[in-house]
Amino acid sequence: AIESKDYFQQNLRDIYERGENMKKMKNMRKIVLILTSIALIILSLTACGKSPKVSDTTPSGHEQPEAKSYNVGICQLVQHEALDAATRGFRDALTDKLGDRVKFDEQNANGEPDISATICNQFVSSGVDLIMANATPALQAAQTSTNRIPILGTSVTDYGTALDIDDWTGKTGKNISGTSDLAPLDQQAAMLHEIFPDAKKVGIIYCSAEPNSKYQDKVITEHLTGMGYSVKSYTFSDSNDLQTIAKAAISESDVIYLPTDNTIASNTEIIKNIALPAKVPIIAGEEGICSGSGGVATLSISYYDLGYTTGEMAYEILVNGTDPATMEIQYAPKFTKKYNPDVCDTLGITLSSEYEAL
Repeated sequence: AIESKDYFQQNLRDIYERGENMKKMKNMRKIVLILTSIALIILSLTACGKSPKVSDTTPSGHEQPEAKSYNVGICQLVQHEALDAATRGFRDALTDKLGDRVKFDEQNANGEPDISATICNQFVSSGVDLIMANATPALQAAQTSTNRIPILGTSVTDYGTALDIDDWTGKTGKNISGTSDLAPLDQQAAMLHEIFPDAKKVGIIYCSAEPNSKYQDKVITEHLTGMGYSVKSYTFSDSNDLQTIAKAAISESDVIYLPTDNTIASNTEIIKNIALPAKVPIIAGEEGICSGSGGVATLSISYYDLGYTTGEMAYEILVNGTDPATMEIQYAPKFTKKYNPDVCDTLGITLSSEYEAL
């Protein structure tokens, strides 16, 4: 009986202890459940308060890249009115489309092809996304510096001549495209003939170091000789020779034609000081040269618009991935007859109402 009593008491203690342990376990489970619920509530509140990142993913779940910024190098051969306007138009076009996502490194070569080469090599070393080359020597320097970085030219007369491409098709087939400032030379010759039908001798002045000036000389000479003029070309190698050559040309000609030549554009005052006192009229390839040299008239383009078109082409290359090798060279859509009122008054020349005053 005593053993049975002890056994029974021991069992009661065991049952009691097991019951207490079970209570503790239930309490622990309740605590865990409560804590878990609190954590879930906090997470859900956080998620509700967080705005979705629209730009992080596309509908297909792929990550969207952040808006890219671009570095563009501008190599301008020399500072004068036409090239300055083209550079300004280029910058404005890209800024209009990209805002502060585009940065420009604009440098001027002061008329020196060797400096153009140095500038373009620096652009390549710094890893710019695109090079804009303003004028033919700048374009040639850019071409030599890289066959990988996209290049756009502007204020370039003939790309086939500038890049030494014989079978010219309108596309370079290289990492190069751009815009041309070539005015229709047949119409320039026709304008000269319209204003000076009785002239006999036409002198053409240009810098022999500029291949596109040679091209213009060749083409317009053919048109003028076909109209019955005697045409002679007067070339100079740099600005130091210009005064001597200009004196010879003006003394031997009835009319002077000045093509879109960068060296002339930078030294128009030299020609003006010789031509105006001699009362020899000038027809110029663009309005900046016409104004500066004391020219009578020009069939001109807007270099600002030309540069702006170049900037739009740059946007297509940078943002949309267009290959410049496949892009047609673009030409100015509009040509305007303009005249210099003061010079016309001095020389006693009256022009029709279709000419706009410079």
